[in-house]
Amino acid sequence: MAVIPWPLNPSSLPAAAPVADDAAGMAAALIHSRQTILPKRLGSPGPAGAELLQILQAAAHAPDHGQLVPWRFILVPEASRKALADVFAQALRERDPAATPQQAEQAREKAYRSPVLLLAVVDAERGDADIDLAERTVSAGCAVQNMLLMATAQGYGSALTSGKALKADSLRALFQLAPSEQALCFISIGTVQSRKAARARPAASTYVSTLGPHGDVAPGF
Repeated sequence: MAVIPWPLNPSSLPAAAPVADDAAGMAAALIHSRQTILPKRLGSPGPAGAELLQILQAAAHAPDHGQLVPWRFILVPEASRKALADVFAQALRERDPAATPQQAEQAREKAYRSPVLLLAVVDAERGDADIDLAERTVSAGCAVQNMLLMATAQGYGSALTSGKALKADSLRALFQLAPSEQALCFISIGTVQSRKAARARPAASTYVSTLGPHGDVAPGF
């Protein structure tokens, strides 16, 4: 995957091309090149130091009604993966007491995939109580997407993963989540080891409609 220069420096763009056009083109190239790479296909090295900070700082530019910062991210370093693996296995046994040792080991193994692993968390009560959970979750999603795009710009692969373990009491205890907080997903980032062919994306006309002056809603735009 080609590495897209970031942050964008308009002064470095060719003088013959309008800055806005080039910026839009670079943004489109970055967005269109983002692809989910499963954690098992992500290896070392992963972003660290200034690169990781740049990814984390990208989250701060998400839309945030009321400037609540209603989300946070918890990094799971290598030294903490065993604790997470234990929780994954425990959560499986709580859901399915008949789970085999092999299934428990498969659950544990997921904690060790990808060199960079973060848990995304949203808070339903932080700040202004009039800003409901839906808005907070949208803000969290935008923050996550900013991080994924920054990782893509740096040349890394990334993925979001979820699962029933996110709701387990043992996972909430491990990450010390407050009663008002929800674990949204895990974010995995690393060097792409292999990838599937990019999937076809739907055309905008298939998911956009237009409200007419008389209350009718027509497909397309």
